[in-house]
Amino acid sequence: MSRVSVGGLVRRRWTIIVAVVVVAVVSFSVYRLHGIFGSDNAVSRPAADALENTGYHPKRVLLEVFGSPGSTATINWLDERAQPQRVDDVPLPWSHQLTTNDPTLFVDLRAQGDGDSIGCRITANDVVKDERSTNNVNGYINCLDKSA
Repeated sequence: MSRVSVGGLVRRRWTIIVAVVVVAVVSFSVYRLHGIFGSDNAVSRPAADALENTGYHPKRVLLEVFGSPGSTATINWLDERAQPQRVDDVPLPWSHQLTTNDPTLFVDLRAQGDGDSIGCRITANDVVKDERSTNNVNGYINCLDKSA
């Protein structure tokens, strides 16, 4: 009967033994680091869509574009969900009302007219946030409010 010695087994299978020891040490280290950095703590945060009315009063934002009598304009703006909207060749003056329960609203209004002058205005809850005008023929104008 042949005897198997521990030394002979180690000499023949040393790579397997080293691999098992390395995997065990790495697994234990990862387990301990998870505990140290608190990744086991389950924190739930509501999604932005799950927020109910948080007590803010509805915000009313009025977008206006005005210009010389009889002129038209191409108008681009962002709606309540920050989606781009466009109307072409609309007679001036033009206005559009946005209403939201969100605490802030990013408002971007751009227009190019075919008259001698063009202007824009953003009003939030009856307070003028931005107003600009130009007296250039076929002028381009933009109004912006980052926190209406």
